[in-house]
Amino acid sequence: MKRLYIAAVILAAGCSACQCSSKGPDDNSGLIDETFVPSVGEKDSEGYTLVWADEFDGESLRTADWNVEVNGNGGGNNELQYYAARNVTVENGCLVLTARKESYNGKEFTSGRLNTNKKRYFTHGKIESSIKLPKTANGLWPAFWMLGNDFNEVGWPRCGEIDILEMGNATGIRNNNQETYFNGACHWGFYRDGAYPNYAKSSNAPYSLQDGEFHLYTLIWDERSIAMYLDRDKNPSVQPYFEMLISDTSSDWSTGNYFHHDFFIVYDLAVGGNFPGIHNAAGITALAEGPASMYIDFVRVSQK
Repeated sequence: MKRLYIAAVILAAGCSACQCSSKGPDDNSGLIDETFVPSVGEKDSEGYTLVWADEFDGESLRTADWNVEVNGNGGGNNELQYYAARNVTVENGCLVLTARKESYNGKEFTSGRLNTNKKRYFTHGKIESSIKLPKTANGLWPAFWMLGNDFNEVGWPRCGEIDILEMGNATGIRNNNQETYFNGACHWGFYRDGAYPNYAKSSNAPYSLQDGEFHLYTLIWDERSIAMYLDRDKNPSVQPYFEMLISDTSSDWSTGNYFHHDFFIVYDLAVGGNFPGIHNAAGITALAEGPASMYIDFVRVSQK
């Protein structure tokens, strides 16, 4: 659950080492040819037209599209990092979020987070991102997710939240399957008697998602449902690891009232907090041997 969003728009500076290698020949006949970079306005084999993408192929972050967040408020989840601009870089065709163990502004860790709030936002479509994850155990919490673009006006969870990928959960740590245990989730509605509606589903991937390779995470979102898929480029017939109907409008807590408006995109690499179940620096082992990075090769939004 990625609850709190507070943004500061600044220009990211500096770089950390990145070697993107996701583009290349693929022997699988999938939905995406990784040697092919689509153009805005181009239609794919599923009838979706690309409306926006960032291939991160420039020398710096496109600040016309992205807001880099700078804060140490814990993200609403008791996270341990300070989100700093210098931890968000673009190099060698990748967006890179880097977590470090270092004292900074009263925190013992730094990391990166950014979003497209009020700049790039969408209602329905196919949202895809190719991501290479760091080793999360123990204490890293990478996420690719979306928030309602009206967050600043109506607050959370009324704005709605779609978590396409989260990894590093305490259950995976406890069961020693940290590299395969991941989840999707949705949050919406408003607090009533201390509770609000949400739905999360965890899965075990059939292979490591922290294997040093890029994996494709896809959200397919329409008037009927929200569905999330792993590696559709390699396995076009793969079933969703998360699916939720969003057509019901029968009550003020119903999903249909919260998931049919504009949402923006968020990436972050949190350190500790409620999701990993680690609330002190001594429990963070993932950064013991140095910094760890989350690499994003591309994000693409297509609509019918």
